Amino acid sequence: MKKRLISALLVSAMCLSLTACGGGGGESSDSGSSGGGSSSGAIRVAIWDNNQQPGIQEICDLFTEETGIDVEVEVKEWDSYWTLLEAGASGGDMPDVFWMHANNSQIYMNNDMLLKLDDYIEKSDKIDMSKYLPQVTALYTYNDSYYAVPKDYDTIALWYNKTMFDEAKMDYPDETWTWDDMYDAAVKLTDKDNNKYGYALNVSNDQDSYWNMIYSKGGYVLSDDHKTSGYDDPNTLKAMEYVGKLLSDVCPPASVMAETATDVLFESGTVAMITQGSWMVPAFKQNEYTAENCDVAMIPYDKETGIRASICNGLGWAAAASTKRPDDCWKLIEWLGSEEMQIKQAELGVTMSAYEGTSDAWAGNTDLFDLTGHLDMAEESKVEGVENMIVEYPFTYNAVKWTQQCQKDLVAAWDDPSLMEEKCKEFAGTMNDIIAQENN
Repeated sequence: MKKRLISALLVSAMCLSLTACGGGGGESSDSGSSGGGSSSGAIRVAIWDNNQQPGIQEICDLFTEETGIDVEVEVKEWDSYWTLLEAGASGGDMPDVFWMHANNSQIYMNNDMLLKLDDYIEKSDKIDMSKYLPQVTALYTYNDSYYAVPKDYDTIALWYNKTMFDEAKMDYPDETWTWDDMYDAAVKLTDKDNNKYGYALNVSNDQDSYWNMIYSKGGYVLSDDHKTSGYDDPNTLKAMEYVGKLLSDVCPPASVMAETATDVLFESGTVAMITQGSWMVPAFKQNEYTAENCDVAMIPYDKETGIRASICNGLGWAAAASTKRPDDCWKLIEWLGSEEMQIKQAELGVTMSAYEGTSDAWAGNTDLFDLTGHLDMAEESKVEGVENMIVEYPFTYNAVKWTQQCQKDLVAAWDDPSLMEEKCKEFAGTMNDIIAQENN
């Protein structure tokens, strides 16, 4: 694949709805361990999630105590974060260490913006890439080289309002629920006259919502070779028909969901259920309403296919190729990715950890919610005839472009669900064109 000018691509990334990444504008080191690369002053670390900042800072403070190397953690609001990255791609001052995300990783790796970590990893007694969830490791591997150490992984579960279920005298969701069960419960919990709804999903809720329905019902978002859209696949269309039924019968008006995030609707007691990622646990813990009234269960499965699917994504710790301190950056990444600090991350409730066997501690970080609904996705199903399937996050060279376009093209179907099949088929063609352009 040819090298490309990246500044225009990074501009489009500013509208992403998920966790993102940073990078540097210099040439990549062949080995990342040419010697030296250490100097005084603080290593600049960029993240964007305020909910994770306290835990990340605590882990970095432990690193400073151990090594004497200061670490400055910068938390940027979403738009500011991407403005920083765009400026850096044009030759500005970039953070040394930062988060990477699947939607962006191919661009950064292909354009030599990230420090190649192969030699560092080979010499490390703390980092063994086989110990991390392979679905996450794959996101940050390019031409058989590693450009980030996995930080975490996430799964999707069904969050529900216990109080609304209690008032309706209904049983709580559990691992036996199908998508039909969720729909039936949502209908009973919907009272449009009193602004109460059974479920909510916005057009931007892809990984945390309808993508899981697609794979559960036997469809796909992107082909296994990352070249073809699945939005016109018959099983995908069946799943999107189900989405249309939810929108028509149990969701707030599309105009409301366009103006108010589904998480906010859930936190206010307006909707009884949402499907949401494990990354939201810190926010739900801090929200007084959800902490008192809500809990979480496994995401439903499809009764026809017997598949319970969860899109799996995860962040990686990367360093700018242009950093003047590659060795110090590696020391920090090695620290953050070590088994000990991955356990620490889980215990602090930051996120589920990517290192095998460390995420169980995450479920015990709070007694407010039963978080096993998230963890159990990575285990064999306890329901006879049901398969728990972890699905690798769909990515291409510039996934940002087609995910953004999808959100625009499907707005009409959210406004009028009768258009769902038509708009999905139209977008499949658009998505294929975008992917074809990536490969030219």
